[in-house]
Amino acid sequence: MRGKRVRIRAKGRIFEGIALPSEDGKIVLKLDNGYNVGFYDYEILEEEEFEVPEVKLPAVKEREGLKNVKVISTGGTIASKVDYKTGAVTSQFTAEEIVSDIPELAEICNISAELLYNILSENMRPEYWITLARRVYEAIKEGYEGVIVTHGTDTMHYSASALAFMLRTPIPVVFVGAQRSSDRPSSDAAINMICSAHTALSDLGEVAVVMHATTSDDYCHIHRGVKVRKNHTSRRDAFESVNYPPLGRVWSDGRIEWIAERFRRGERELQLFDSLEEKVALIKYFPGLTPEILEFFHDRGYRGFVIEGTGLGHVSTDWVDTVKRVAEDSLIVMTSQCLWGRVCDRVYDTGRYLLKAGVIEGEDMLPETALIKVMWLLGNFELEEARELVKKNLVGEINYRSGYEEEFE
Repeated sequence: MRGKRVRIRAKGRIFEGIALPSEDGKIVLKLDNGYNVGFYDYEILEEEEFEVPEVKLPAVKEREGLKNVKVISTGGTIASKVDYKTGAVTSQFTAEEIVSDIPELAEICNISAELLYNILSENMRPEYWITLARRVYEAIKEGYEGVIVTHGTDTMHYSASALAFMLRTPIPVVFVGAQRSSDRPSSDAAINMICSAHTALSDLGEVAVVMHATTSDDYCHIHRGVKVRKNHTSRRDAFESVNYPPLGRVWSDGRIEWIAERFRRGERELQLFDSLEEKVALIKYFPGLTPEILEFFHDRGYRGFVIEGTGLGHVSTDWVDTVKRVAEDSLIVMTSQCLWGRVCDRVYDTGRYLLKAGVIEGEDMLPETALIKVMWLLGNFELEEARELVKKNLVGEINYRSGYEEEFE
């Protein structure tokens, strides 16, 4: 295979680098500083062909004395690189390539890697969560000290919540992703993976998300899987714990500072509850939205609803009659689009009417977590029992201590 190094003039400047595959008459160069630039209007000044050596990835060898960790790849940016023909980021790396690309992992643990899915996270589906939960369950039964799930960041908090409800785990199950693809100089993939490996060997005994805590490469936060949310489109510290502190901080050298109460390794026995009811709707209320949307879903067989209400958990008063009819054979949970804080429908008249109509307060649950919880409850329990269990803190999704999150800085 042959490559080409070129020197061009474009936009009144001189650029030099390796020509990458491109189309539509443009040229894309990988500059010596690692960044990529593309131009349509350019003049080639010099070009030189060279032989590109074939690169073989080193095999991941097991080292005596190190503990074993399972890495299950589902795709996403952490397993992606830029397709220079289209300019798009696509999921292309296998799990083995991720591990081989970060040699520090070989000093932390023995990695057994497998590719379960190779998709971007917007393509996740409830049926994929079930398959993932079953595979993690099997990996734990096989004796691994920890499990790492590489995942796209956009819906990672949904998947982490799904596994937190479906799986009672005695060991760490760590979701990790990247905001920048692995072939970019600003990628956060390596540090996130290294920190997730240390977390996978830690004293944790629950599902967590490990991602950059700041925009710098200093440390990562360990977030509870049912209390974390992606709150920025592109920053490396996009993930935040909401209404509960991060469980801890983890550095790439293996140091861990625990911050909040957590499930410990070995505290719970391994159990799998792998049923989900897919016909559950998450509805974001806005001024003027009519209750017909509830009837629309209800008429199509939906029996689970999570509403993102305003403030303390409100919708328009003209929803009350419809809510009452739908709630007769459905589970309706009220959350807040404010995210921080808790729902309380006892302060204003509208909230009291909604409670009387059959709405259940979602406490301080994130709307996404409440959605997953209702899917899981309706998939595993009868309606009346689900109505009672949705009020209870099952896996750390509800924090009854108001203001606790404000103690974390």
